[in-house]
Order: sequence, then structure tokens, then C-alpha cells
Amino acid sequence: MTTPPQEPPEGGRPPPGYPSGPPYGPYGPDPYYQPPRKESSAGVVIGLAVVGAFTYFAVNLVGAVAVLLIAADHSSSATVLLGGTVALALFAFGGGALLMLLRKPWAMGLGLGLMIGWALTSICTVGICTGINPTIYGAL
Repeated sequence: MTTPPQEPPEGGRPPPGYPSGPPYGPYGPDPYYQPPRKESSAGVVIGLAVVGAFTYFAVNLVGAVAVLLIAADHSSSATVLLGGTVALALFAFGGGALLMLLRKPWAMGLGLGLMIGWALTSICTVGICTGINPTIYGAL
């Protein structure tokens, strides 16, 4: 006659010789135990990257209009344009890097999205809307 295995102590480890594994029942490990699945956060990151890119597009649109209105009133408009360029780049890359340092899925997606938005805006407008095209400084 075999004796049933002992119950593990409350909150402690099982006694020596007791099988280790999933949660213990009165007759040993539960054969139907399923460990909890780790939820994938890829959808959150990708979704918020798209949101971040559109957020950058909106901020760039408002910022570019404001910089152009300010530059129209100043004699040193190249300096104003350069300041707007630096501010938008700091928003995209500084804000994106700070968000990514939080290491949360939503923050990673939003931070990447800001950087992707800056890159797409630069590529699609040949750098004019982000201020990296040197011809906008020579024309003034």
C-alpha cells in the first residue's frame, strides 16, 4: 500500500521527494493546470506607433504654420526657421526617446510613432516641412 504524497507547507516549498511542478492538489500536481499565457503587446505597440505618427503630423502642421507666421514678421527669418526645426526635431526624437525609456508598450509605440512621423514627413516633403532641406534657408 502506498501513501499519498504530503501536502506542501503553507506558502513554502514542497518537502524533499515531492514532485515539483504546477499547483499541488491533495493527490499531487494538477494534470490539467495551464500556466497563464503572457499577453502579446505587439498590437498595442503597432497601433500606438500609427497614433504617434499622426500626432507628429498634427504637431508639425501647427508648428510649421506658427513658425512661418513668426518668420514673416522678423528680419532674421532663417534663425526663426532654424529654431522651429530644432524644436520639432526635439519634440520627435527627445519626446520619443523619453517615452521609450518608460518601457511600457503604449509608451514604446507612441515614442516610435513620433520618430516615424518625423522620418515620413521628411521623406514625403523632401525635408521642407521638417526644416532639413537647405534650400529653404538660402531662399530667405
